[in-house]
Amino acid sequence: MKIRVERDTLADAVAWAARTLPSRPSLPVLAGLVLTADAEGLTLSSFDYEVSARVLVSADVEEPGTTLVSGRLLADIARSLPGAPVTLASEGTRIVITCGRSSFTLPTLPVEDYPQLPAMPKSSGEINAALFAEAVAQVAIAAGRDDTLPTLTGIRMEIEGQSLVLAATDRYRLAVRNFTWSPKSSGISATALIPARTLADTAKALANADLVTLALAEAGEGLIGFEGNGRRTTTRLLDGEFPKYRTLLPTESSAVATVEVAVLADAVKRVALVAERNTPVRLSFEGSEVILRAGAGEDAQASEAVESSLDGDDIEIAFNPTYLLDGLAALDAPYVRMSFTQPTRPAVLTGASEVSSELRDDYRYLLMPVRLTG
Repeated sequence: MKIRVERDTLADAVAWAARTLPSRPSLPVLAGLVLTADAEGLTLSSFDYEVSARVLVSADVEEPGTTLVSGRLLADIARSLPGAPVTLASEGTRIVITCGRSSFTLPTLPVEDYPQLPAMPKSSGEINAALFAEAVAQVAIAAGRDDTLPTLTGIRMEIEGQSLVLAATDRYRLAVRNFTWSPKSSGISATALIPARTLADTAKALANADLVTLALAEAGEGLIGFEGNGRRTTTRLLDGEFPKYRTLLPTESSAVATVEVAVLADAVKRVALVAERNTPVRLSFEGSEVILRAGAGEDAQASEAVESSLDGDDIEIAFNPTYLLDGLAALDAPYVRMSFTQPTRPAVLTGASEVSSELRDDYRYLLMPVRLTG
């Protein structure tokens, strides 16, 4: 194999294909990237039996061929190369990388031992790439990180015609985002539980594409694929029953407070400075302001008042400050609408363009309160 490719093109392609490489591969070959040079250009592939990645880039192919090299090492090298065309040439069991006056010689791995990548499922439809990246990021913050509860480490995707809903929960908060997409069939109906980390990385990496193709495999195959800008990835779906999250969303509220997001977030950050680990921040909504407090007794204490608008009964409620800040950061709106029922029941955060505007319900962030004592 001998090819010539632009440095930035190579670095971007290697970064995409190497992003899912396992840190502790079960087989040495799974730490490698497959480089295939043919008439189409240069294809880089990776697969760990769970997630696969593939990207095709343009290259001047002098000698076609296939080789397997250490993915992380190649990514480090490609990122550090000077701004000049790169030549990759196989020499027996090694590959030589030359760029300007820099040269690297890497050993190759036995490509014949590498597993075959799963086939990309048939396209189910297309989503605006920027919208998809935003929606996934908003939901992924609520996904669990405890691998002993694998079902909660996923994002549930629900498709019903042109409606697509994403939901994630770690039992302490729940994030739900709904939006429209362009399915191949108007009668499509499907659900999938996708590993949150994989989906978040993929959506972010494809954000610069115009459209993302979503490809759901046939029922029972447990596979989903995404493609955009010549890059494609597939991932195995998670097994298990996702919680019936819709029953957690309150249908009515006793009070609704509206606060400017940036002002509230800054106040939470300041007050939380005195909060010990797992110590909540208290929010007391009274009339035209909300008073934030943290700390008690002989410990350090802080308080701050922020202007707010309250429709309903006064209420005092406490939240984990990190979880509250996550929800505020995810809102794509200047104001947050906080809906309450009781101090011991979950609150729902939604975005609003202004104090008196209609409630936006395309994104909802449900947050469990911390029980107040004393």
